[in-house]
Amino acid sequence: MIEEHQIKYRGVKGIPIIKAEEAKTLKTGVWRTFKPVRDKKKCIKCRLCWQLCPENAVKLDKDGYPIFNYDICKGCGICAKNCPVKAIVMERDLHGG
Repeated sequence: MIEEHQIKYRGVKGIPIIKAEEAKTLKTGVWRTFKPVRDKKKCIKCRLCWQLCPENAVKLDKDGYPIFNYDICKGCGICAKNCPVKAIVMERDLHGG
């Protein structure tokens, strides 16, 4: 958890600025209701899920297949919606994060 003194405010509206290295420690996946699940047999390694993820929750394994970081994935479904071969489906996440 980031403490108040670690956040710097700037601008008229006081928009909080958090350093990238501090943001990496935030686990926001507990907000998720659905999570993406990849079918490796269908995946063509197009990397669209990796490119389009707004949370940077998709990494690539050594073979180029996407891996989801459920600690930061919020379950938005952009990856599944844009998968050209429907290799990613959104499944109910009973545990969150």
